[in-house]
Amino acid sequence: MRDMTDPCDNETCPVARAMQILDGKWTVLVVRDLLQGTRRFSELRTSLQGVSPKTLTDRLRVLEAHGLVRRTVFAEVPPRVEYQLTDRGRGLEPVLDALSRWSAESIPQPRARRTRSVTAVTPKATS
Repeated sequence: MRDMTDPCDNETCPVARAMQILDGKWTVLVVRDLLQGTRRFSELRTSLQGVSPKTLTDRLRVLEAHGLVRRTVFAEVPPRVEYQLTDRGRGLEPVLDALSRWSAESIPQPRARRTRSVTAVTPKATS
């Protein structure tokens, strides 16, 4: 591995170049989901709760432009489009595995939110 104390600019730094492709909140999560197999757009939207259709489309286009995702359009009515990782995209699997292990070991899981019911307490009358 390269000595991380050596300065490098964004063009020569391998991590910076990778992050130019994998940039954004949703990109790595799209890759994570596609590592499970071929998915349709609607399946990705469902699994990535909170992603807008425009953002998902943008992320898929960037991944496709960099040769990480293959988009297949089927000539059907209505048209069906499927996305899958290319061999190059599948090369990210050990990276995501390492990221997952690091997170599990280093970042505490959030505690389950507790909902407390608030009940009014009325003082008892004394005699």
